[in-house]
Amino acid sequence: MTYAETLVVAAKGDREITMTRRFGAPRAMVFEAWTKPELLKRWMTGPPGMTLPVCEVDLRVGGVYRYVWRTSQGHEMGAGGTFLEVTAPERFVATERFDQAWYPGEAVITITFVEQGGETEVTTTMRYESTEGRDGVLKSGMTDGVRQSYDRVATIFETELAAREAPERKRA
Repeated sequence: MTYAETLVVAAKGDREITMTRRFGAPRAMVFEAWTKPELLKRWMTGPPGMTLPVCEVDLRVGGVYRYVWRTSQGHEMGAGGTFLEVTAPERFVATERFDQAWYPGEAVITITFVEQGGETEVTTTMRYESTEGRDGVLKSGMTDGVRQSYDRVATIFETELAAREAPERKRA
């Protein structure tokens, strides 16, 4: 089954955006994809032509993360924050601030991972300091980059799960 059509992005309240999508993979695998730099670099790159050459994650309360995306023309966009809560593999909460702010202030990001029947639903809630900041993010085209990144991570899950199942089929 394909899950691409399951991405839902919506404004919530006056300062939040929620993004929800199902993936055909176990929760532990999905949580790792969101928290391990070697996996994040493979999928969290946004539109084609972008890379994530800097990806540092200290996954603990008080730990920090740092991402720097690079376009094919060499332009960079950096962001980082601090982990406020980490409950693996259920959820984490972190702040987010961009080096060159494209929305005012800082956001608080909560990501939850809920598994049911071998599928995992990921819900990201982003709370901004103002309605104007939230609305600016919604108008930015961010949804397209998220959709493309989520499609990439879904392909990684499919490939990894197929690789795990292949040896089992040979034994059967």
